[in-house]
Amino acid sequence: MLVSRQGVHATTSRAYARRAVPSPAARKHIGSELLVRKHLGVRPALATAAVLMGLTAVSTAVSTTAEAATPPLSDPRVVAHFDRPNGQVAESVVVEPDGSVDVGFILSRQVAHVSLDGRVEVLATMPLPADGGVNTPRVGAPNVTGIERTEDGTLYFLYSAGDSHLTGLWKLPPGGEPTRFAALPAASFANGLARDRRTGNFYITDSTLGKVWRVRPHGGAATVWAGGHDLSPTDFFGPNGVKVHNGAVWVSNSDRGTILRIPLTGGGTAGRPQIKVAGLDSVDDFAFTGRGDQLLAALNLPSEVVLITPGRPGRTVLDQHDGLRNTTAVAVAGDTVHVTSGALTTGGDANLLTARLPRPHRTDRSVATPSGNSSTPSTRSSSSRSRASASAGVSTSSSCP
Repeated sequence: MLVSRQGVHATTSRAYARRAVPSPAARKHIGSELLVRKHLGVRPALATAAVLMGLTAVSTAVSTTAEAATPPLSDPRVVAHFDRPNGQVAESVVVEPDGSVDVGFILSRQVAHVSLDGRVEVLATMPLPADGGVNTPRVGAPNVTGIERTEDGTLYFLYSAGDSHLTGLWKLPPGGEPTRFAALPAASFANGLARDRRTGNFYITDSTLGKVWRVRPHGGAATVWAGGHDLSPTDFFGPNGVKVHNGAVWVSNSDRGTILRIPLTGGGTAGRPQIKVAGLDSVDDFAFTGRGDQLLAALNLPSEVVLITPGRPGRTVLDQHDGLRNTTAVAVAGDTVHVTSGALTTGGDANLLTARLPRPHRTDRSVATPSGNSSTPSTRSSSSRSRASASAGVSTSSSCP
């Protein structure tokens, strides 16, 4: 999640990749973007982007003739529209076994279920703190952010309210009421949430304190699992998205435009962080495709999803022509990609979009769980288009705390 001090999505990273001349649609909103950057004190764009550990950086340039998802993605569809004027700004998404999803809405402080036909059912609304949330770090308003689901249907989600009695990891059983599962400091902005299915441990990114917290399967005290330079914020928000994958905890850093791999040691402690991707403008959440370390990353201000494959140039595969508006989260289940948009700086439609992704071959290292079908087609054409992307210099070094 990327949020300004007024509670609107904004970039807080340096623009690690140089942009091309904006399309008319992008130019319409460039004034508000520049105002947000100025307000947050973000430095001008750097001319180049670093690409580390065999993954290629991504340009934010977009073809003005774009009208459909770029292969391997296809059939983009907006399957649900959210009530953005009343704070239903989609921030996170987790997929149910039947292909429906659960989402977190930041400004309305809600957890909701989205059915296969696009109906939105609010499951819980979080209480305001006594001060109304004005002490919520960085943003001055309480936010529901990351969300996860366990096999019994229980939802776990994050709530940051600048209040020691409310900030933390919360638990919502099916048909029940939310209760706090683990407390976090009032100074924390808890952003991304991931669960290690092998151990049951939860990992939480703290965007303001620059840490990754760990919570044991039965709750209780949260402990700092990882920290250091590569996780620290530089201007506004540091650690953001988080996933457990291939023996490691992977974390995006919005300010630094990077995605890190932090190994899980035999004892469960954090190994030395490795910068796996750099050059991602306002990177938010990300998800692995089921093909080794290949991933899809949500770029918030450009309203894009980019495909990053080890050893290959990065590519923009979804953008505003498909319906994205300030892309916030990505989830992959089987052959379906789920993407949420918050539409806070772009205006327009806050929504849930799906697209098709061919299933991995049997020789791929990991395979995602299948999910159900989606409906409500986009009004855009399904014709092919070209999308601009660029690769930058490759470095074999990585920085560690």
